[in-house]
This record gives sequence, C-alpha cells and structure tokens, in this order.
Amino acid sequence: MKLFKHLHTIGKHRRQVIRHCRKAGIFFQGLFHDLSKLSPTELIPSVKYYQGTRSPNEREREIFGYSRAWMHHKGRNKHHFEYWVDLNPVTKMYEPVPMPMKYLKEMFCDRVAASKIYQGKNYKSSHPLEYFLRGNARKKMNCATADILQEWLTILAEQGEKAAFAHIKKIKNNFDYVNQK
Repeated sequence: MKLFKHLHTIGKHRRQVIRHCRKAGIFFQGLFHDLSKLSPTELIPSVKYYQGTRSPNEREREIFGYSRAWMHHKGRNKHHFEYWVDLNPVTKMYEPVPMPMKYLKEMFCDRVAASKIYQGKNYKSSHPLEYFLRGNARKKMNCATADILQEWLTILAEQGEKAAFAHIKKIKNNFDYVNQK
C-alpha cells in the first residue's frame, strides 16, 4: 500500500513540476525531473518511511542520523543547491557555487510544486517563500543563488504565479544573471 501511495505522491509532484517547467521555459528539462526517485537506492527507503505529509527522507534521517536516499538524490539532481558545492582552490574548503540558471529555474518549480503537494487545499502562493525564509537553506546556498530564488519566491507571493513565471521565462539559461547579483 505504501508503494502505491508513494508512487502516487511522486507522480503528482512530477506532473506539477513539468507544468511549472513549461511555464518557466524549460519544459524538456521538466520531463527528466527527479527520475532518480525510481532507483532502488531512493525508492526502497522512500516507501519504507513514507508518511504522506512530509518527505520520507526526514523520517529516515530521524532514525539513522542521515538519509541514504537523500544523499543519492542530491548527488544526481542538479536542481538541488546541495549539488552545487565544490572545493574552493583558495580556501581549500567546500563552498557553494552559483547554480546555472536552468537548474535554478527547476529548483523554483520544484519548491512551488512541493508546497502545492504538501499543502494541498491550504496552499497559498506565499507558502514557498515562507518555507524558504523559515528554513536554513539560504545559509548553505551561494549568496547570488539564494538572492535570486528569494526574489522569484517574493514575486510569486506578492504578484502571483502568472507574474513569477513570466519573469522567470524571460531570463536566459546561463550564468550571466546569477553572476550579476
């Protein structure tokens, strides 16, 4: 039963991300969103720790102190800011680097879709921004990447989905926008 519920949840989420990616001008990219969730490394623990109200990775993390499924997922999906960490040749420390624009766009789509799925009928366009501001992701992201994501989430919260996606769609899929911040 958990298998079908989990597959339903990730399928619903993927369809929403694909719709958002189309609106953001990265439709083809949306078609490949989160396919690693179907790999045994991610699927088995996700089914085992499925709850329906939050990510199964959170439960796995509570039990073991880490989530093997999440470690696998973030290392294969470039729309997660955690993927974009590299060794700084000057400081010799692992530090966040700017995300390429097309993956930043996908991250926005992913976050909005996740809020819609987990909030259900209670979803408001302010939820993704509130979640971002409440969490500690900003501290772990490249500053320019975090600033752009917050800007887009603010447009979503204040002006709505149509305005946010129109703004994002106009931006070219390269590093220029990120590096100008």
